[in-house]
Amino acid sequence: MTHRRLHVGMRTLKSALAVTVALLIVEQYGATAGKMIFALIGALSAMEPTFKGAVRSCLTQICGVISGAIFGVLMSRLPVDAVWVIGLGVVLIITAYNFLNLTLSPALPCIILVTVCANPDIAPVAYALGRIWDTAIGLAVGLAVNMLLFPYNNSRQIRAALRGLDQDLMRFLEDFFDGDDQLPDTARMNRRIADINRQLSIFADQRLPWRRRQREELNRLRYCDEMAQNLVVELTALSRLPWPGRLSGEIKQRLANSGAAVRDTRVPTDPNPVDIVTNYHVDRVLALRRKLRESLKQQ
Repeated sequence: MTHRRLHVGMRTLKSALAVTVALLIVEQYGATAGKMIFALIGALSAMEPTFKGAVRSCLTQICGVISGAIFGVLMSRLPVDAVWVIGLGVVLIITAYNFLNLTLSPALPCIILVTVCANPDIAPVAYALGRIWDTAIGLAVGLAVNMLLFPYNNSRQIRAALRGLDQDLMRFLEDFFDGDDQLPDTARMNRRIADINRQLSIFADQRLPWRRRQREELNRLRYCDEMAQNLVVELTALSRLPWPGRLSGEIKQRLANSGAAVRDTRVPTDPNPVDIVTNYHVDRVLALRRKLRESLKQQ
């Protein structure tokens, strides 16, 4: 039986703090009977791991509330039974979302439409404005807490993946020059590159516009990623050779100095094209690896 360790992460604690602060504020300055629920939904909606994701979520909530309020106010004025009005309103909302190619869910505006139209005691305009206000309080508090208090930072994961790529690189070279004619492939390193690119995409989305240091770090990590991809290109070229070429004495010594165990004891006499291509690509690999390691040390 696998035992799972109970873990309370920073995002969980920040969510609880955002909800608590939002509820304290909306309790004093809220505008609707359901102000606690609206503020809670807003605060939790802003708890995305990245800055762009949080802003996108906030815009989704605000646009949904505003569009639902507008449709609710307009549809509530029709002299038709509420059930038919709600059905027509749902059709109009979904059609408008599809026409505008919005990727946002139409569920929120539909909920507001139902609330306004199904409760004749509610003043539609006042309720709509109050819902917008209460939700905005939760969104503002959630966004502030999420972005200013220990913002999510995955730069360590990126650097760890780059160091892991360096280890994969050395294993590849040792396997390549182990003395047999079997060539290794670069599948493992390609997966590592894909993971680095995914992490970089997250880091780019969490970049705060006013933080210069974060922008500079993103540029450095992208430079490292570019060199890592160039490394894989060189290794892919090596893996496509008909057989491993013989290393020159200089390249073999550089490999040994890099920590690679080279078991290939062949000595080049009259270099053939495969030997020349092999030494060229290994030289490029070692130069790129040195630049990558130096760049990682500077961060």
